[in-house]
Amino acid sequence: MTPEKFYVEACDDGADDVLTIDRVSTEVTLAVKKDVPPSAVTRPIFGILGTIHLVAGNYLIVITKKTKVGEFFNHVIWKATDFDVLSYKKTMLHLTDIQLQDNKTFLAMLNHVLNVDGFYFSTTYDLTHTLQRLSNTSPEFQEMSLLERADQRFVWNGHLLRELSAQPEVHRFALPVLHGFITMHSCSINGKYFDWILISRRSCFRAGVRYYVRGIDSEGHAANFVETEQIVHYNGSKASFVQTRGSIPVFWSQRPNLKYKPLPQISKAANHMDGFQRHFDSQVIIYGKQVIINLINQKGSEKPLEQTFATMVSSLGSGMMRYIAFDFHKECKNMRWDRLSILLDQVAEMQDELSYFLVDSAGQVVANQEGVFRSNCMDCLDRTNVIQSLLARRSLQAQLQRLGVLHVGQKLEEQDEFEKIYKNAWADNANACAKQYAGTGALKTDFTRTGKRTHLGLIMDGWNSMIRYYKNNFSDGFRQDSIDLFLGNYSVDELESHSPLSVPRDWKFLALPIIMVVAFSMCIICLLMAGDTWTETLAYVLFWGVASIGTFFIILYNGKDFVDAPRLVQKEKID
Repeated sequence: MTPEKFYVEACDDGADDVLTIDRVSTEVTLAVKKDVPPSAVTRPIFGILGTIHLVAGNYLIVITKKTKVGEFFNHVIWKATDFDVLSYKKTMLHLTDIQLQDNKTFLAMLNHVLNVDGFYFSTTYDLTHTLQRLSNTSPEFQEMSLLERADQRFVWNGHLLRELSAQPEVHRFALPVLHGFITMHSCSINGKYFDWILISRRSCFRAGVRYYVRGIDSEGHAANFVETEQIVHYNGSKASFVQTRGSIPVFWSQRPNLKYKPLPQISKAANHMDGFQRHFDSQVIIYGKQVIINLINQKGSEKPLEQTFATMVSSLGSGMMRYIAFDFHKECKNMRWDRLSILLDQVAEMQDELSYFLVDSAGQVVANQEGVFRSNCMDCLDRTNVIQSLLARRSLQAQLQRLGVLHVGQKLEEQDEFEKIYKNAWADNANACAKQYAGTGALKTDFTRTGKRTHLGLIMDGWNSMIRYYKNNFSDGFRQDSIDLFLGNYSVDELESHSPLSVPRDWKFLALPIIMVVAFSMCIICLLMAGDTWTETLAYVLFWGVASIGTFFIILYNGKDFVDAPRLVQKEKID
């Protein structure tokens, strides 16, 4: 770094390229190592995440720490664990106090996203595509840079790299970064060693937090869409099984309002079929046949969503789609999780038809996966992950038998050492996806880890549910704004006359909680200072008690005025 420029020097053996970024004009050019001034301050970095424009000007975001996840067909996969946000400007004297505060808030938003665990990259391998997609490519595709050929659904720094994307000569400095979960394990069954890999790719389209991003958008992108691929590598042969998850693909919302479970609202005005068809048209093109597994309740507040989903599938009348409704909570009540076998038996024949991808050691494709299971619950987290792990195990059983790792008649469930690895990896996958969307670890992971529901698991679910309640109501507006800023859904304009961050709060936001706290405190004080005249004390207690309870219900009734709502991008409100 110099006061005028950033120099990003390639450290590969024999590399002489230097990416030069002018801190004044923001121009990006290529240079060589001898062009770097001796006076430059030097520090090691592991990649460029991209650039972003805030109130104070441009910022360069770099990866400063990484950990090795493992090796993927001789390609090293890294997890980015720390970042630095470097200002192009040398001083902030050109900013007003309000601009300084806004810039500080925007920086806090950026750092919030960067501190969410789950950013992965490779300098030599395309992590954004499945094995099957990569096997069906042209020589021209193989010659493209990682940035050019990446599946844009899963490039979380796509917006940050837009300036570098415009200059093909600097593409090798621009690495696509995946957000989600990756784990790799070297395993052994019957003395035969194989690599087992699990990858979850979160879509950056319609990304956000639990209650502020539901359903689909006008382009057919579903909220919390995740592509999960399970890979086996044995003696040069590679097998893959892909599943997807995503919010119920109609126009619906569930805005937080201080209630434990806000009522889902299905739009009466939107053209559901248009968005629904756009969603599944793209899914069929990418994945083939769609077996939809809807795990939500078929009664209560979730029932209308199940009925709408079923009606849409029926109305579309596509031979590429099959719909299965399985009321997870009803079927597994009283901790009868063994009843999940009902669903597995129901879809067994369909799973055999969909098959899996398999390429032999000579590079010949032996089998293709003809479609995917698209699973969902309300959040597409807890119930969904349980079902996906069971479907993936059934596919893995068939793959390992075909590859000769498992003997005929052997069951994966009987391989204790591998089962422990498998269950813990899927539980870790559940936690990663849940933290990224809902803000806490997943529920029901005791079943994923142990194969049975436990009382301790129920207690932990209760604890996580309480944390989710707090975050969903009192911090998710900031989290949503952070994601919108990071992904480019909101662009900072320093010339904007009115800052979106300075939205005045309704008078009720401050007044009613204060009244409630004062009333409740007075009620307690009256009880503690009770004298001989119990009648008078009781009157005071009743007065302040009624005042505090009444205020509480007024707050609950006006719940939407007290939650932390997004301020940068107006989220659709469905009446």
